[in-house]
Amino acid sequence: MEHEGVSVMAKRMKASVENKETLVEGGSIVQIPGEENDPQATNSEQVEMEIAHILEKINNFTQMVSELLESGKSMLKELSNEFEERMILIHKEQMEKWQEEIKELRILDAANEEIDALLNNAKYLLHSIHGGS
Repeated sequence: MEHEGVSVMAKRMKASVENKETLVEGGSIVQIPGEENDPQATNSEQVEMEIAHILEKINNFTQMVSELLESGKSMLKELSNEFEERMILIHKEQMEKWQEEIKELRILDAANEEIDALLNNAKYLLHSIHGGS
């Protein structure tokens, strides 16, 4: 890419998967085949060992993340089951309390009806006594 007479220098990048060199010039990518561009030939043993160490770290980290995900899924499933069981138990206990309240209200209502009947009888008797004198 050129801007007012200034040209951008080409950059060379090594492709690690293929035995080709990549030339980046002005935003376009061109791959240049050639055996002299072999990454193994240009990397020292020290670099290769460090790369292998990093790849091992990547594998270990990926394994750890996978195990954590599985562990997390198991924990969430277990928590979900416990939550469901607890909610059902709370619901059952609350229903029993309300059923007991209903039962007590019915007993109280029956007692009130009985007392009301007795009071009405007493009132009738009082009217009869006062009315008959």
